[in-house]
Amino acid sequence: MKIVVGVDGSDHSRAALAFAAEEARAHQARLQAVSAWHVATAALSGPVAPPLAEMQSALEEAARTALAESIDGLEGGDQLEIESTVREGHPAEVLIELGQDADLLVVGTRGLGGFRGVLLGSVSQHCAQHAPCPTVVVPSGG
Repeated sequence: MKIVVGVDGSDHSRAALAFAAEEARAHQARLQAVSAWHVATAALSGPVAPPLAEMQSALEEAARTALAESIDGLEGGDQLEIESTVREGHPAEVLIELGQDADLLVVGTRGLGGFRGVLLGSVSQHCAQHAPCPTVVVPSGG
């Protein structure tokens, strides 16, 4: 059994990671923790846009750091088989792709992006509607 969970370092994604870890322990499943990053087109326009390669490198490093810190902070994480995956691409698309061979996809209600007050973030909403496997959207309370 394989469980995929989206992690971006936000409190919502840490709650999703904790839920996914509990499920992985309960079902003796592999856990694939995924952090995705992408350069928004708007970030490339304007007079002060940093060089693309520099921006890509910074975003990838931030994703790796957020993922590593979230896994390190996971209670009982050392008792699980956790695969860390960092991919370039829109988070929803990456999670749906990696969910192709998963038994469960887990996401938080909101991540680092989006607008305050939105009850369900665009990534979690997209995953809930389009994932190829059962999907759990963990509410902010865990």
